Order: sequence, then C-alpha cells, then structure tokens
Amino acid sequence: MPRRRTLLTLALGSTAALATGCGLLPGGDNGRRTVTVWLMKGSASDAFLDRFRTAFEEEHTNLRLDIHIQEWTGIGEKVAAALEGTDGGPDVIEVGNTQVAQYVDQGGLLELTLESARDLGMEEWLPGLAEPGRFNNRQYGIPWYAANRVVIYNKDLFARAGVKKHPTTRDEWLSLTKSLNESGTQGIYLAGQDWYTLAGFIWDEGGDLASDRAGGWEGTLDSAAALRGMDFYARLQALGDGPKDADEEHPPQAEVFARGDVSQIIAVPGAARTIEQKNPDLKGKLGFFPIPGRSANRPCAVFTGGSDLVVPENTGDRRGAVAVIEALAGEKWQTDLARTMDYVPNKTTLAPAVAGEPGVAAMAEGAAHGRATPNSPDWASVEADNPIKKYMSKVLAGGDPKAEAKDASERITSALSGS
Repeated sequence: MPRRRTLLTLALGSTAALATGCGLLPGGDNGRRTVTVWLMKGSASDAFLDRFRTAFEEEHTNLRLDIHIQEWTGIGEKVAAALEGTDGGPDVIEVGNTQVAQYVDQGGLLELTLESARDLGMEEWLPGLAEPGRFNNRQYGIPWYAANRVVIYNKDLFARAGVKKHPTTRDEWLSLTKSLNESGTQGIYLAGQDWYTLAGFIWDEGGDLASDRAGGWEGTLDSAAALRGMDFYARLQALGDGPKDADEEHPPQAEVFARGDVSQIIAVPGAARTIEQKNPDLKGKLGFFPIPGRSANRPCAVFTGGSDLVVPENTGDRRGAVAVIEALAGEKWQTDLARTMDYVPNKTTLAPAVAGEPGVAAMAEGAAHGRATPNSPDWASVEADNPIKKYMSKVLAGGDPKAEAKDASERITSALSGS
C-alpha cells in the first residue's frame, strides 16, 4: 500500500480517544479482565475483527476484548498522550512500522524482547517490520502486517511487443522497458520524485539514505552505492513521460496507467482496483511481478510499509496485552488477515498463504528483502521538507549527481540532528 502513514504528525488525549474511539467490540463482564486494543481504520475488516474477538474470548475465558478503531489523522498525539497517561488507556496499540522509534524515544513503550525471542518466532519476521520495531537492540514493536510496491504491467502491451515473460534482473528489466517505449506507448510511467522506489535501488546497491555513525545520524545519498541507485533510477525514469518534478500522486499514477498507453508502473497491487475502475476494459489484463534485483535469484529491496503492535508501559494487564499480540501475530490470524485484506503476513514462512493472489504473491517475494526508512526517531523531520525529492528532480533535470547528493545528504544530517 502506498505509505498510508504520512503519520508522524501527532493530537488529543487518551481520555478523549477512549471517549471518541469507535468501540467496535464491547462485551460483557462475567469476571473477565478487559484488554483495550487500538487498531487503525482500514487495517482489518469488521468481519475479521468479529471472528478474532469471538475466538480469542472463547480461548481466553478470563479476558474480554474492547477494540477501538482510530483514524490515522492525529493519531500521533493520541498515542503520545496515551503513553503518558496513568490508567484507563489502551493495552495494545497498532502503530506504523516507521513510528516505533519515535515512540520509544518519547518514552512509554514496554520492551518485548523476551516474548519476541521465546514465543513469537522473531527469527522469521519480515525485516521491514522487525527492524524498525527494534531500538537500541531491544524489541518494542511486534510485526503485524506488511505491504510494498511491485511492478504492475499491461498484459496486452507486453504481448504486442512480443514479451512472453517478466524480467528477473534489473538489466533485463531496463532492456525490456526500452523495447516497450515506442509507438506512442510509454515503457514505464515513473514520476521523478518516487523516493520510496529510489530507496529500494539504493538498498539493492548496498547503500542507504542515512546511517547511524559514531557522531550521530548522517545522510548518505552521496555514497558510491547510493549514487549507483540514483543512476539506475534515472535511466529507468527516462523510458516514459513521468514528470521530473512531481511524485507518484501528482498526478495519480494509477489514473495515468488507466489510459491504456502505459506498459508498467511501480505501485502496491491494490492500485489495480483503481485502474480497473477508471478503465473497465483493462479488467483481467493486468499482471504483477516483483521489482527485479541485480541478480535473478533475489528481487530488489523494497520499502516495506505496514504496522507493528506495541504495548504501553502503563498497561494494567501486561499478560493480557501479550496474549492479544501473540494471537494477532500468530500463524492462524496472520493467515486469515493476509487473505482477508490482501496483506503480506509478518513472517517469510507464511508467504504461501497468499500464493493464490498474483499481486500479493509478488508483493510477498519483495517483502522478504524489504527495508524501512532509517530508524531514527527524527526521521519525520526529513520527510517534512523532503530533500530526497528535491535531489531527485535536480539530477533528472541535468544537475550533477555527486554535488546534488552531497547537498541533500547535508540537509538530511541537519534534520536528523535537530538543527
């Protein structure tokens, strides 16, 4: 899914949140302890939550679930206030995977390292969910679900060009895209500021957007590996008419693809629904494959969006909270959630659960090599006035890559140092 978590802006108090949160699943008492859970709107269907609540309470006869659905807008302040509260707040909270470091830095999250190693199978977790949930080598966020970008392609345009199979390496992909970029057809529509896609190419080359070094966090777009990633992005972006000075939502790339003259876009599989709604003639004519990597045996690294589950330190029922997380993060409910919502499950070993859905299966292949943004609690400051986007546009417009990368890296360093 495109990163729903434009998050990291934070808005009310825990008391207000409890009063206004949609108490989907109130229950009786019968001597049960109540475990209050905050989940985000759209993360799970009502039918899934009803199945989960019923089964959980049947298995845990001493617990009652009270699930509140929260809006993403303003959730940061709600969570921050809940973590500062003394009682009556949530026992389990869903947060964006890239938010965990920020909340740990603010204080108030319970460390779950022991449970992760002993009960939750952390060695099998997707890296793009597990790593941002870890801070100072301690686990605070438990992976819940993931989503990431894949290549969506027009089967008719591929067939017209004589393409019979999708590429498995970046070199093959570039060559194929060149062959598609002719006769009024764009080989790929790639906006100039799609920095999540750029991040994948940089990671694939062994670079990063920023690194935590002895003196603190530093921007690293000017490293040799990061420059190679930008070079590949520029060559790919040139094989279409994507704007050099805008991101993938300006205009929405799914709508551009729906016109029928674009061979490929890089997006989450769910974009296919928008494409088909805009152009019903494309229904059944869309295919998916993982973003190709440098070698055929490994897809490209991808930015992993998704959610982790955390427990506030001030929970009144640690055991109950952990029981909820063990269930939600366990194989049964991971499989159910992935199939219900077209998500990637939280463990690489659960990928077969979505093998029957081509788009989700392609997503799961990439997720095994997923990453998240640098795990600094100040990363939101970088995104607030994103120097990566500006850097990309300047390079695509003909600017010197090394000079522009150095300038952008310095801006990232400044943002991460609180300057």
